Formats: sequence, C-alpha cells, structure tokens
Amino acid sequence: MDRNLNDLLKWSIENGTADQNGETTSAAPAAPASNLNPEAIAALFGNGPSDAELMKLSMDAITSTDPEITLDNKLIAFDNFEQLIENLDNANNIAKLSLWTPLLSCLEHDEHEMRRMAAWCIGTAVQNNQPSQERLMAVGGIPPLLTLATKDGEKEAVRRKAIYALSSAVRNYQPAMNVLTDELEKKGIRSGKVDAENMDNVDEVMNDLKAKITAA
Repeated sequence: MDRNLNDLLKWSIENGTADQNGETTSAAPAAPASNLNPEAIAALFGNGPSDAELMKLSMDAITSTDPEITLDNKLIAFDNFEQLIENLDNANNIAKLSLWTPLLSCLEHDEHEMRRMAAWCIGTAVQNNQPSQERLMAVGGIPPLLTLATKDGEKEAVRRKAIYALSSAVRNYQPAMNVLTDELEKKGIRSGKVDAENMDNVDEVMNDLKAKITAA
C-alpha cells in the first residue's frame, strides 16, 4: 500500500468510530498536522486520492491481517467503502478494481458485523445497477447470500442485510432471479420461476425469506 495512503487511513481510523449501524461519527478532535507527512496532508486537504484509490484503501483495511487494524477499524473502513459505492460509477468500479472477490469473502468472516457490512455493501452496489448485478451473478454471489439469509443461528441483522442484497440483486434482472429461484428450489424453500420485473412477485419471495427469520 502507498505510504501516504496508509498514513491517511491511519488518520481516518484514529479520528472516527463506527457505531452499531455502521455509521461513521466523530470521536476525537483532528490529529495535529504534524502526525501526517506533507504528502499525506496534501492527500487529505487538497490533491487527495481518487475514489478508486480510497475504495482499494478501504478494502485493504477490511481484509488486512495486521493486528493493529482492529475490528472497529475494519468496520470504519467498511462504512467508508459503502458510502463510496453509493455512487454508480464507483459501484461499477468494484469489478474493474478486482474487489468483488475480497468483498464476497467477507460474507464468511468470523465476525457477524463483518458479514453484515459485506451484505450491506453488496446490496448498495447492485441496487438499480444492472452492470453490477451482472458482475455479482458472474462471480457467484447469489448462493452465498442465500446461504447467509437462511442460515439457522445467524444474527437477525445479518440475515436481513443478506435479504436486502438479494432483493437488490434480482429486481429487474431476470438472470439473477433465475439463479436465486434455482437455489431456493435446491434448498426446498420454494419452486417455480419468478418474473424479475414483477415487483409484487419479487416482494413475495423476499417476504418468504423474512418470515423464516421471525419463525426461527
């Protein structure tokens, strides 16, 4: 990782915390400028990194094995990533930056908050965005999301975010809906094709999945 970007990440982590909803809030006064080298200061206040660089920086932190990057640090990075990919172009850059694979790997993270944030980011990336819907399907993202959404013993918040991601992934995109209905049939949850452009039918599928949470 570029040293200036690494310094910028550390500054961001030290000056923010992630609450339980994954939102970033101010937790401490800004670090003195002397804590950053001149290049990092320029990155922070002027000639800063691009959104693509910030996305890569965030994912580097999320997937880091460095013990100095704590779970809270990773959740801050995840929140930053989610905000970045609310922008359609940034969401589509997930594929160009080869970030789909590390993002999907977080669906199997040991920490439930990491699984929740991964599902949340996936849902944000693919919502009303066919290119990203296509990429999610191409990298095999539908089955692990369904597994998370239907897993007994999984945290309710995680399951609900997985359902949100599935809902965003299949609406108005029939190929992904076909994959989902095939997986639902394999799991014995329901059978039959669903029209991805019929919102009532899509809602019915998602409500069935939500009902399994409340029945658990």
